[in-house]
Amino acid sequence: MGTAATTHVHTGRTAAQWAALIFGIVFIAVALLGFVSGGMTMESDPARAPHLIGMFPVNLLHNVVHLAFGIWGIAAARTHASARGYCVGAGAIYAVLAVLGWLSPNGFGLVPLGGNDIGLHAVLAIALLAVGLTARRDAVRTETHTTTRA
Repeated sequence: MGTAATTHVHTGRTAAQWAALIFGIVFIAVALLGFVSGGMTMESDPARAPHLIGMFPVNLLHNVVHLAFGIWGIAAARTHASARGYCVGAGAIYAVLAVLGWLSPNGFGLVPLGGNDIGLHAVLAIALLAVGLTARRDAVRTETHTTTRA
């Protein structure tokens, strides 16, 4: 007769992984909505570009970028480290895009970055950076079960 101890480790997604997954899904949805709302042109003037929900100027490149951020977020959600990297990296990029929206509302002739996109990009930057820079691994719960074998 013997005794065996087995350990089961239960891990869930960390806050960074949830954020990467949720942002990823939302970015993909925004890209798809942008494509169907007329964002298949290369118009870069925020005043003349098609607008998503009547507020945010989009064009083909803009939608492709949203799609890329979405795919990146979903892929990064697999591990805590990659999710944290996504949040910090995407947050930094969106901070740059917010500033560029002020400096060049037409994204140097490529992407409409002005108008309401400036504020949206700033909010995205703050949210992503906040999660990424404060992300910690959630506590791992360990359960030990002792069984007796005959």
